[in-house]
Amino acid sequence: MATEISSIANQRVVETLASRLRRRQVVGSRGTALETVLVLRQVISKARFSNIDQLVEIIRSVGRKLVEAQPKEHTVGNTVRKVLHHIREEYHTASQGTVSTSKNTLSIAKFVLQGQPRKQNIPQKATLGESQGGLKENDPDDPDAFARTLKPVLMEAIQDVLDELETVYDNISKNAKDHIHSDEIILTIGKSSTVEAFLKAAAVNRKYTVIIADTAPSYSGHDMAQSLSAAGISTVLVPDSSIYALMSRINKVIIGAHAILANGGMFAITGSLLAATAARAHSTPVVVCAGQFKLTPQWNLYHEYGALDFADPSSVLGFEEGNLVDKVDVVNPYYDFVRPELIDAFITNDGDHPPSSVYRLIKEAYDDEDYEL
Repeated sequence: MATEISSIANQRVVETLASRLRRRQVVGSRGTALETVLVLRQVISKARFSNIDQLVEIIRSVGRKLVEAQPKEHTVGNTVRKVLHHIREEYHTASQGTVSTSKNTLSIAKFVLQGQPRKQNIPQKATLGESQGGLKENDPDDPDAFARTLKPVLMEAIQDVLDELETVYDNISKNAKDHIHSDEIILTIGKSSTVEAFLKAAAVNRKYTVIIADTAPSYSGHDMAQSLSAAGISTVLVPDSSIYALMSRINKVIIGAHAILANGGMFAITGSLLAATAARAHSTPVVVCAGQFKLTPQWNLYHEYGALDFADPSSVLGFEEGNLVDKVDVVNPYYDFVRPELIDAFITNDGDHPPSSVYRLIKEAYDDEDYEL
């Protein structure tokens, strides 16, 4: 019972999400993370377990199935690891009678603006161990007692993860005015919902210009330009080939990320490596806006310049070019791998961090035993 996804209903909901991930019906880091949390909440609410090891194994089996369905959506595995981390914290709190408190966060912006990390005062709550007489694991008289006692707090912990995902854009954008100044020229590439929210938040207090690369062959930059222009931001749409020529006029490059890896590098939309390399040649700062749910305890296992994830080559070279198609191999990658030395700072929902601090953030967010699900 413990090692399987226990009920038929749970199997059905997990298989449904796995099928949608496999067919790319659920795409985007935040969308896949939200779907994963909702599935995990349903699985835990209906699961039967009599000790913490059985619960962890149930969640890990769900995580393995979802990750195998779409290995390139790294936030699926990240969300499972985050939920496991919260579950262990709540279990230790309930079994040892200690009160869990949020960690003080220290970031570049807080250090400069406030001089010291902000202290979070959280009211002390009675733990499960105090209020319900402690946890009873493997109780032969009442096998469901452990699950019945622990599930209410687990639902609260999962709701915390869900709330973090739902408010991630607001939390990243709240300090936008500290990073973008009046009359600056900002370069971005493609359409990132995080970057879009960040730039719109800064426009409330600042007047600046955004140059957007159109990001061929997907041309997602067109949607970004239309959205920012509708918000009253001065917007210029340029072809990707103009990035290097314009970089001498750019004050800052702000881009999004698909996944942030353990060494401080990241997978980002194709063209991000071009923009970051041009920015380094002109000593222009490169800032990445991304939620902490994109932190991935993995390295770039494929090759130095990209993720092993490719789109349809016909959008680059169509079959109407018959003579040429037979003579060349066309590669249309979804993502670039941007090395950590090309990035100056990550702006997350938990503050600003240099690439060298990513390993510490991963250590705080996930448990070591969950790096491999």
